[in-house]
Amino acid sequence: MKLLFFGDVVGSAGRAAVKKILPRLKEQYQPDLVLANVENLAHGKGLTAKTLKEVMEAGVDAFTSGNHVWKKGEVEQVVAECQASLITPANDPRTPVGRGLMELKAGNHRLLVVNLLGRVFMNEEGLTCPFLGMDEILDKFHNFEGPVILDFHAEATSEKVALGWYLDGRVSAVIGTHTHIPTSDYRILPQGTAYVTDLGMVGPADSVLGVKKELIIEKFLTDGPIVFDYAESGEVEVNALYLELEDNSRRAGMLEKISQKVSI
Repeated sequence: MKLLFFGDVVGSAGRAAVKKILPRLKEQYQPDLVLANVENLAHGKGLTAKTLKEVMEAGVDAFTSGNHVWKKGEVEQVVAECQASLITPANDPRTPVGRGLMELKAGNHRLLVVNLLGRVFMNEEGLTCPFLGMDEILDKFHNFEGPVILDFHAEATSEKVALGWYLDGRVSAVIGTHTHIPTSDYRILPQGTAYVTDLGMVGPADSVLGVKKELIIEKFLTDGPIVFDYAESGEVEVNALYLELEDNSRRAGMLEKISQKVSI
C-alpha cells in the first residue's frame, strides 16, 4: 500500500497549496490513499464544511485532526454534511465512541488509521493515556489484516519518541503532528515501524507556525493578548511524507520525507 500524508494544513494558504501540489505528487508517487491532518483547516483553528469540501475536491481521501478541531463548532455535523472520512483523537472525551479511528479501503488494500492526543503540555481536560489507549485499540483489532498507522498529535518530543518505541513492530507507522515544525528523524525502527516526531505543516512560510510573524513578535514583546491572523498568499511550505506499507504485516517498506514550497 502506498500513502501520502500531509502535515497540519493551515488556513486558506494551506488549502490552496494542497490543491496546487497534489496532482504533481500523485503523478510522482501513485498513492493508493491520500491523508491529511485538518485541525487547522479553517483560518488556522478548526474546520467547516466549506473548507473540508475544498480539500476533498483537491483529492485528499481521509482526514485526521487534533485538539483544535472543535474550534469552529460541531465536527460531527461537518462530517455528515461532507460525507467525509474524518477522525478526532480517540483519547479526547469530546470524541464519540468509535470516531477516533477509521478503516479505509483502496482496491484490495485495507488500512486502519488511529488518531490520539499527547498529554504533556497540551492543557486539555479529560485526556486518557495514549499508550494504554493504543493498547486497547490494538487488542480490539487484533484480527485486523492490514497496516495500522497512528497520527499522534502531541506537543512533547519525548512523549512522541517514547510512544514510537512502545509501538515498534505493533503498528506500521507512528506519525507525529501538531507543532508545525518538521523534524528530521524520519526512520524505520528496528521492528519495522515507520516513525517521525513531527511532519510539520502545510502553511505560510513567512510566519510563526502559520500565524503572521508580526503578531507573534508583538505578543512576545508586550506579553499581551492578540488575535491570530494568517497569511492568505505568498510562499507556502508543504510538509508531507510518502509511505509504502506491507499489506499483511505491521511493517513499513519505505518512508520518504516530502518538503517543498509553492507560491500562492
